[in-house]
Amino acid sequence: MARVTYVGHATVLVELDGVRLLTDPVLRRRVLHLRRRGVASMDALRGLDAILVSHAHWDHLDVPSLTRLGRDVRIVLPRGAGRLVRRRFFRNVVELDVGESIELGDVTVTAAPAEHDAGRGYVVEGTKRIYFAGDTDLFPAMAELAPLDLALLPVAGWGPRLPPGHLDPQRAAEALRLLRPQSAVPIHWGTYSLITKPRAAPGVERAPADQFARFAAELAPDVDVRILDLGESLDLP
Repeated sequence: MARVTYVGHATVLVELDGVRLLTDPVLRRRVLHLRRRGVASMDALRGLDAILVSHAHWDHLDVPSLTRLGRDVRIVLPRGAGRLVRRRFFRNVVELDVGESIELGDVTVTAAPAEHDAGRGYVVEGTKRIYFAGDTDLFPAMAELAPLDLALLPVAGWGPRLPPGHLDPQRAAEALRLLRPQSAVPIHWGTYSLITKPRAAPGVERAPADQFARFAAELAPDVDVRILDLGESLDLP
């Protein structure tokens, strides 16, 4: 079985060949100056084989969220970031450089490069090949990760501006031409917003994902783009 569930922001539950992986868990209803739309279901996140953390920015490495998942769960991070969780008494920490891998049952997780401040992406490979980009900008070496069954690509941020080192909807669509996935799911949108602003209407929250789908239809028409709302899943054929 291969299934992905969009938990929210950059948090995705990846289930492949009996292995359950969770990316960049940020699960709290409020994180600093941000509030969450919807509630993350903790019951659906039990029995994880590993947590994949792309980088140490606070909206991707959230220690309170990791604590809710248990201090014995294996956490995979970029090399050099492990000390941030070891000092919080997490006991099963693995650090990977780009190109290094870890075997989890019948699945191999390999750290991939990212154009984002010591960040990583991850390629999860078993009977399917799934790429989780973390935070990144467009970079030519994405082509070396192709072909893929599924690409999980960030398309937005949490504020009004998207700083360098991030994909926007158009650049994420351009990435599809390099990655050559059969399917793509936009992530990192519609979850957290500034507490100082009124809640956006559903259509506004969804706008980055819809823009990505429109650009993808133009730039990579062979890719099947699936937009998942919070908590929704996609089964890969």
